[in-house]
Parts: sequence; C-alpha cells; structure tokens
Amino acid sequence: MTSVLSALGLKPAQEQLYQRVLALSGSPVAVVTEALQVAPEELNNELGFLLERGIVTIHEDHIHVLPLSAVIGHSISREAEAATRSHDRLLDLAAAVQFLTAATIRPGPGEVEHVQPLDGELSSGGNPLQLLTTIIDETTGDLLWLRPDAWRMPRESAMAKVVAEAVASGRRSRAIYPVRALREAPDTLRARAQAGEQVRVISDLPTRLFVIGNTHAVLPEPLGFADEPRLLVRQPALVESLILLFELMWDRSAPVPDLDLGEARPDLRRFLLQQLAAGAKDEQIARALGLSLRTVRRRVASLLIELGVDNRFQAGVEAVRRGWL
Repeated sequence: MTSVLSALGLKPAQEQLYQRVLALSGSPVAVVTEALQVAPEELNNELGFLLERGIVTIHEDHIHVLPLSAVIGHSISREAEAATRSHDRLLDLAAAVQFLTAATIRPGPGEVEHVQPLDGELSSGGNPLQLLTTIIDETTGDLLWLRPDAWRMPRESAMAKVVAEAVASGRRSRAIYPVRALREAPDTLRARAQAGEQVRVISDLPTRLFVIGNTHAVLPEPLGFADEPRLLVRQPALVESLILLFELMWDRSAPVPDLDLGEARPDLRRFLLQQLAAGAKDEQIARALGLSLRTVRRRVASLLIELGVDNRFQAGVEAVRRGWL
C-alpha cells in the first residue's frame, strides 16, 4: 500500500525511522542516539537519507524533524527547484543544438551548383604584426578600426608607426574607441591622432575589428576581445558588410575636439544620455565612460537642470524631443 512517505521516495525502513525520530524532534543528540541504540558517530549514517532530503536537521546538538505536512511542502519545493534547474539546463542544451546542426548543414544534390570555399583563414600564433604590416603594404584604401581595448596590446606602439607610415603615404586611417579610453589611455589616442588618424569615441564596442581597404578584414573568432584565433577575411561580400558595419558605427560615434593637442574633452552629454536611457546605474555609467562616480553624479544632476526635468526618465523623453538622442 502506498503511503505519503513512500510516495516521497522513502522505503519502509526509512518510514519507520522517520516515525521514531519524529517523536524525538527537539531532543538532544544524546537522547536520540540512546533511543535508536546507535553510537553518536553512527547517527549521521543512520539518518543519512532523511538528513540528505532535509527532513531531519541537526542544529546546536539537537535533532529537529519536520512534521508530515512540512515534509510534503519541503519535498514539493525541492522537486520544483530541481525541475527549474532541469528546465534551464534543457533550454541551454536546446540553444546549443542549433550550432551543432548549423555546422552540418550543407547544400544537397541539385540545390546549388559550382560550390566554392569562402576566401579566408582561421589562424593562431605566428607574427600578427608582420601579417598586418604586409597586408597594409600590399593593398590600398582606408584603414578602419574598432579598438575596444587596443591600448592594452603589447604591439600598440609598433602598430602606431605602421599607421603613421600609411597615412604619410596618402591613405586614411579611422578608428573608433570606447569613450572610457579618453581616461584610461589618452596617450594612445593622442599618438594615433598625431600620426594622422581620425579618432572618434562611442559608448562601448562589442568586438575588435580591422578592415584594410575593401579587400581584407581581421576579427576575432568568435567576436570579442581575444587576440586569437583570428579570422582573416577576403571574401568580397563579407568585407563589404564589415565596412558597412563600421560606417554605421562611425556615424553614431563622436569626434574628439583638439585631441592632437592633448585636450581630449568631447561633449559626453550624448553618451551619458544613452547610458541613462538604457537604465544603467551610476556605477555602471562610471565604468562605461571611464569617469569617477562623483563626476557621473555631478554630470547627471547638471543634465537634469539643463533639460529642466526632475528625473532620469523625463530626461530621456526631453532629450529625444530635442533631438539629442
């Protein structure tokens, strides 16, 4: 015959043990061990399943046992938590399946003709500075950069010299940095600007990217901030797509007045409004914009006064109305 406890997974012997210790709930451990006729060091083994399920607990040398109604509620909560974890895990696995299937999908017989491989390589190691220098030397056209953290790279000074030579030869170099670089790496930005590079800043950047003319692009695989493996793309449509992406971000970014004179002081108002509109807290804004927390709070307060509003939501509405966002 099925009982409540057996439905919860307890075996007959465990049910009997539960009934025995339930009557002893609240008693000192010594009393329980004597009643169960086990040595104190054997008590945990004796109560193992009940302890594992949280039905029995030992606190301050006393035994506490859940009544039957509480056991049911506790078990339901445990199963619900386990189901939630399983649900989340299944969602993660389901999301991963598409990557497995996508990697195996190929055109079938008769679906396409004249299949050719994409033009490019996925590589790691070697001398990436020499690779980039060679590509720049043997191509023409603009140099386009997304540089979310380039100032931390050991080859930065050598790359700046390559850029200076390219600009001196008549090529144009344009780079977009996150606005925090103005505080974290002003010397890097200044060196590139003095080399003739056009520098703009934006709230944040999702990945590194370097496009050379309209023939080559270099980016991490997967997208992000890793130095390798790196993907060298020559496929014309892909290179053109990355150029279009850069141009969209270039239009959204802001110039830095007088950067070549060492005064990196752009109007941060738009970046601050973008952060506020995204619901960012002051601490997040400080990290994103490379400002101190006190400076952020002072700028937010000044911005509210400038817009004539009382809170951040109203600031976003008014900024949109004025065309600031």
